Amino acid sequence: MSDQISIAARRFGYGLPLSEGAATSPGAILAGLDTADDMARIWPVPGMAEVLPILQHAQAGRRERRMTGAPSETYETAVRLSRQVARDAARATIARALDAPCGFRERLVAFWSDHFTVKARNPPEAVLPEAMVTDAIRPHLSGKFADLLIAATLHPAMLVYLDQVASIGPGSPFGRRRKRGLNENLAREVVELHTMGVGAGYGQDDVRQMAELLTGLDATAAEGFVFRPNRAEPGPETVLGRRYDGEGLEPVHAVLRDLAARPETADHLSRKLAVHFVADEPDPALVAAMVQAWRDSDGTLRAVYGAMLHHPAAWGAEMRKARQPFDFIIAACRALGLDGLRLASLPDRPVQRQLIAPMALMGQRWRGPGGPDGWAEDARAWITPQGMAARIGWAMESPQRLIRDLPDPRDLAQRSLGADAGEALLWAVARAETRREGVGLLFSSPAFNRR
Repeated sequence: MSDQISIAARRFGYGLPLSEGAATSPGAILAGLDTADDMARIWPVPGMAEVLPILQHAQAGRRERRMTGAPSETYETAVRLSRQVARDAARATIARALDAPCGFRERLVAFWSDHFTVKARNPPEAVLPEAMVTDAIRPHLSGKFADLLIAATLHPAMLVYLDQVASIGPGSPFGRRRKRGLNENLAREVVELHTMGVGAGYGQDDVRQMAELLTGLDATAAEGFVFRPNRAEPGPETVLGRRYDGEGLEPVHAVLRDLAARPETADHLSRKLAVHFVADEPDPALVAAMVQAWRDSDGTLRAVYGAMLHHPAAWGAEMRKARQPFDFIIAACRALGLDGLRLASLPDRPVQRQLIAPMALMGQRWRGPGGPDGWAEDARAWITPQGMAARIGWAMESPQRLIRDLPDPRDLAQRSLGADAGEALLWAVARAETRREGVGLLFSSPAFNRR
């Protein structure tokens, strides 16, 4: 059965072994969020300020193509730069997960990045999802949810992905002149996915009024985020019975803060956190404790995490979650001793072939969920015949390509599973004909694929 160290590492981090002095108690894990974000400093990922020049080059290249009718080297250069920045960002994200002394912080980054899913619509925009993590997600991990919601909603990556840049107030000067109208994508996802949850007491009129309230939000390659008053629908809007009026971003901030404070939002996101970290069907008492912490703290995320970490139901011995492909590969690489420096020394091709591409084969394409609702949590979405075949293939082939000398499989099992390395599994890996097969058996086992 799992002990506290194993639970702390596997449920709230990226697996065993832990570094010396790593946090394993609820209080220490939570306190890790109060320390400096060293992983972001050591393995930096550019934000919008750094990627705007790439987007500007892409825009200039598109103009060249329209004017000449021929391919544009300016555009192709922008595409190459964007892809390289995105590859480097993926490498940095993996390095952070491998090296982080506070694995809980990196797990939270992954959770909120998925909750506020954005995807690139074209090759030059490959940098946008990474920039959003840097600008909006990491700085707001443990503060007020309202601040995180505002930062994510107004980020250019979100505005572009959900077509808010094409949403024009029909009664605005620009809308009347150009005969352009609303796009409700962002308004619907903010209410339905990002805050209250599906079917939580709102109607189509609330969504439309919310969409009208969000008009004026825009993003450009020259400036990043920009508010355009001449595209904003004039007059007040009413969302969920509250009237919003005013100039500029004031009413937008107000409606987002009100949505963050809704009891439905506390219910929806507390349960979603519990599902992600603890169990696909979490203990109702655990969720209730998190909801109460949300309400008592006015949506302070650190308090909600604390309620989860300190609740007995979060420390049940049974590992009831399936490791998603990213979790699986990171846990295996950590067990093998791969660290950020070793990863940094690898050329792009093996990183793509041994880490990024296999995740896609397992069903989790990098920064590419099927829709704005992100990746599924249910184990049945991941433990499928195709998914397990891809995991087994990776387990049998990739470890030997990532490190020079494979460890003894029995030692590796004990180091990576702790108390969950049962005698049957230890017997099987010890009797494999080769270390390669023994390591493959370990990483393919049900025990390793749960957390």
